[in-house]
Amino acid sequence: MMGSMSTVTAARWVERWESQQQRYAVDREERFTVIADVVEHMALGRPAPLILDLGSGPGALAARLAARLPDAEVTAVDADPLLLALGRAYYGPALRYAEAVIGEPGWLDGLAPNRPVDAAVSTTALHYLSEPTLGRVYRELADRLGPGGVLVNGDHISPDSPRLADLAVVIGRRHAERHLAFAHDDWDSWWTCAAADPELAPLLAGVGPRRHPRCEGNDLTLSGHISLLRQAGFAHAGTVWQFGNSHVLVAVR
Repeated sequence: MMGSMSTVTAARWVERWESQQQRYAVDREERFTVIADVVEHMALGRPAPLILDLGSGPGALAARLAARLPDAEVTAVDADPLLLALGRAYYGPALRYAEAVIGEPGWLDGLAPNRPVDAAVSTTALHYLSEPTLGRVYRELADRLGPGGVLVNGDHISPDSPRLADLAVVIGRRHAERHLAFAHDDWDSWWTCAAADPELAPLLAGVGPRRHPRCEGNDLTLSGHISLLRQAGFAHAGTVWQFGNSHVLVAVR
């Protein structure tokens, strides 16, 4: 049962998840800090802001936002029940958790049914969506965000120039090598090892390798994202931080 997971087990696997994710996000901790800075600034004067962390995993970014904004209502949203269970056991009641597949029909309905969203954040998740699905998700989020609400997306986004895009990948890889990011689990090995843990195995039994939504992917560059955001109804959109091909893209309603 999910509720019977020990805190020790949750801590071990959340910490391994955090290390694994460093392989895929250049300077991940700094990116989290920048996202939290943006949300804190945009939430000034808003009582009990409502914040959604989309594709949250166990909730690392959501937990940082809850610590930075103790009056906020922060919901960690992910499609994977094991990751959500790990987050519940590790981070406790500081966060709300919701299971949803980003982009599926009605995916937002249960997340903020009675009030506008003040901020939606995501990190290393939305690049899995196809361009049509991402455009629809941007429009749906624009509809749910109140005036001045903000979408903050930390993800792999290529510069518009192909030459600079190639260089950005090199810069990101060298940063990861210097910080020994590749010494940790990768995505596949983390899930393989988790399945071998007797305390986690029941949560994975019968689900198989297709437990995650299919990765459609898109080839949007920075200007492509900005164009989709403008079409979705965001008044302002642009990058506030970049390292290699890792961007923090902000869109204001």
